[in-house]
Amino acid sequence: MTQAPLPEPTREFFGRAGDADVHRYTLGRPGGLTVRVLDYGGVIQSLEAPDRDGRPGNVVLGFPTLDGYVANNRPDAARVFLGAVIGRFANRIGGGTFTLDGVLHRVPVNNGKNSLHGGPEGFDTRVWSAAGFADADGAGLRLTLVSPDGDQGYPGRLTTEVTYRVDPRDRLRITYRAATDAPTVVNLTNHTYWNLAGEGSGDVHEHWLAINASRFCPADEGLLPAGDPVPVEGTPFDFRAATPIGARLGEPDPQLVIGQGYDHNWVLDDGSPFAARAWDPASGRLLTMWTTEPGLQFYSGNFLTADLAGTGGRPYHRGAGFALEAQHFPDSPNRPDFPSTVLRPGEVYRQETVYELATADGPPVA
Repeated sequence: MTQAPLPEPTREFFGRAGDADVHRYTLGRPGGLTVRVLDYGGVIQSLEAPDRDGRPGNVVLGFPTLDGYVANNRPDAARVFLGAVIGRFANRIGGGTFTLDGVLHRVPVNNGKNSLHGGPEGFDTRVWSAAGFADADGAGLRLTLVSPDGDQGYPGRLTTEVTYRVDPRDRLRITYRAATDAPTVVNLTNHTYWNLAGEGSGDVHEHWLAINASRFCPADEGLLPAGDPVPVEGTPFDFRAATPIGARLGEPDPQLVIGQGYDHNWVLDDGSPFAARAWDPASGRLLTMWTTEPGLQFYSGNFLTADLAGTGGRPYHRGAGFALEAQHFPDSPNRPDFPSTVLRPGEVYRQETVYELATADGPPVA
């Protein structure tokens, strides 16, 4: 039976950030995928999907009010980037410096000696222009942000467009486009934390995970890539076959010690857009992810703390959610051997990541 077209997203007032009104947009249909997105930080605030018995539940971490997001973005906060669009540069840039066309650029250091996720006032802290739409390919929200030349130290005036779309198959598609008027570096992603058993239900260590990657990037003590990517075979980083997230967290592997768990870049295998699958045995929910990006940062929620109260009013402890961040590799501007993140005038930065929520009776097959 053909489903009715998805309705245009609804909009409601969500609060004020400085002098700007912030709104929440609801995409999807009753009984299917329902996604709520803020024009503050492009945040996915909640995402509801049915479990094996058809009962809907919110499967992403978030704050119940705008105040939670604003407070978490203060310089003295242990920022966790719940659900946000990350830019201009996702992940870390070593020492907060990079050289482009012979010119040294300095960007703010906000993670030890490194710059993380675009700096202290990255795209996750901005109010974006937003427009809802509905067409034959689904219903969505188009977010636009203009970042001026020199913003957080980055060269060039960058115009970025991020589109969230729920398609007729109840998949969430995130597409990114950006253009610049001067050479710059760009690496965008979304920082949603997933808990397929339900937000605030406990840790995700019993979730099974499969990642389509034969190599990963070992990290130094600052979580920058150290040396070349290495095979996952024979290490706790081998998720080519589905494995519970917590099965090897306690192993004395030096890389797990450095990251206090998983917080590393996997080099996705060529030849398929398939990136990862995750399955929760309690709810039966199965998450499948595809991307056009070359890397996947898997983060097991190692630095979440109990002073964060989520949308359901319950605290988020360590491991309360996991992130699968489709992106280029960390510190790429300083690593010419990595896929380039340079964007020049006349070029268009493009990427797409797709998430599908279904149910299954057993662990995923990669």
